[in-house]
Amino acid sequence: MDFGFRLAPSSAINLDEVDLELYRKAALLEPDIRICMACGSCSATCTASPYSGMSVRKVILCLQRGRKAEAASMLRNCMLCGKCTMVCPRGINTRHLILSICRVYDDGEGGEGPRGAAPAHGAARSGSPRPEAAHHGRRARP
Repeated sequence: MDFGFRLAPSSAINLDEVDLELYRKAALLEPDIRICMACGSCSATCTASPYSGMSVRKVILCLQRGRKAEAASMLRNCMLCGKCTMVCPRGINTRHLILSICRVYDDGEGGEGPRGAAPAHGAARSGSPRPEAAHHGRRARP
């Protein structure tokens, strides 16, 4: 009988087979990753979220499920504005958390990392949330 829809294939994840190495390394750099309660306040206030799907909560969940590429694609969209840090009920410095996760990717441990992202390049190396600040106000020439 055709009801006009089908059930999607299972998206079940065998957590015994998930590679948590990236999550563990991020937790060593930024222990606050473990106290996130996934309330969604960061996602609700995120400027980039409605347009790009960026969500600190989802990034952490992806890392816990071993979905490194999906987490990296979200990290590329972060503008490091800091709104999520201001609304976090647990007081997590989410900007520092994002930079720490990018640092783990940049160290070559995460496979397909957020290369080319503002957090991974300009902010992490220069200490500034804006990538052009690493070049003293000028963008690097291609």
